[in-house]
Amino acid sequence: MPVIGFLDPTSPDATTADRLRGFRQGLGDAGIIEGENVAIEYRWADSRIDRLSVLAAEFVRRPVAVIVPLGGSTPAFAAKAETSTIPIVFTVAQDPVRLGLVASLAKPGGNLTGIFLPAEQTVRRLRILRELVPAAKRISVFLDPANAMDVASIVKDLQAEAGRTSGLQIKILNASTAREIDAAFEGFDRERPDAPLVGPFSTDRRVQFALLSAVHKIPAAYPWRDFVDAGGLMSYGAKPERCVSSGRRLCRPHPQGREGGRPAGRPVEQVRTGHQCLDRPDARSHRAALAAFARRPGDRMNRWPRRVRRPGAFPDFG
Repeated sequence: MPVIGFLDPTSPDATTADRLRGFRQGLGDAGIIEGENVAIEYRWADSRIDRLSVLAAEFVRRPVAVIVPLGGSTPAFAAKAETSTIPIVFTVAQDPVRLGLVASLAKPGGNLTGIFLPAEQTVRRLRILRELVPAAKRISVFLDPANAMDVASIVKDLQAEAGRTSGLQIKILNASTAREIDAAFEGFDRERPDAPLVGPFSTDRRVQFALLSAVHKIPAAYPWRDFVDAGGLMSYGAKPERCVSSGRRLCRPHPQGREGGRPAGRPVEQVRTGHQCLDRPDARSHRAALAAFARRPGDRMNRWPRRVRRPGAFPDFG
């Protein structure tokens, strides 16, 4: 029975369980059922980026039929560094050509292909945040320096956006650990931004970000709905479940492939629509901006989170 290697930089919890359901659903759409015609081995880095290469090497020694690294370019590069023969299906938030993962989107070459979530989603998330909070001029952007490739690309795009927008000031806050995130928020007492923007961070930090934003009574924008479900104000980005399912369709009909097991002939799929999720209690003063966003062509509005906090539990940002 062929084996799929599932590589995730976070830890298994309720959020990753949702992603895994989407992942298995994508496999099922291609007729691949875990335990029946394929086995899946899971490796979790527990937010320790240095472990990714070790875990990827385990898959190579196994060996597995295909490696599926989630969580950005860092897991993808870790897998790429360990093998040039085992197919790798990635999901990245930045241009994989510019990052050096593949030769081109149409013809990636080598043993990699996957899903590309355009970097413009970070810029668009910034624009939506400023519509929800029109007075926001000073934006502090949280980025994880462990994802060096993603950080460089995001910083370049945000600086370009600041250059096009009068009065907009961008300040980059590099933080990886819980202690570094706490220290960054403590710095808001001395130099308070109008709003923070969280980059492609591990969902392991979602509760911490939501609680600190509430304690400091400051609106923040996040990359995925997981952060809103944890209590954050809003998110904008692609649904992880959809991206994983799309990635699995690139690998069908069989993890070993009927084309020699190499995904090089399959183009990298680019996700062109985004999903916004807004928390109901915190959004009461921003419904005009929300209605304007919902009318935009090319974007898709996510449903309200099913779990609505009790009124007054968190501040209503004006």
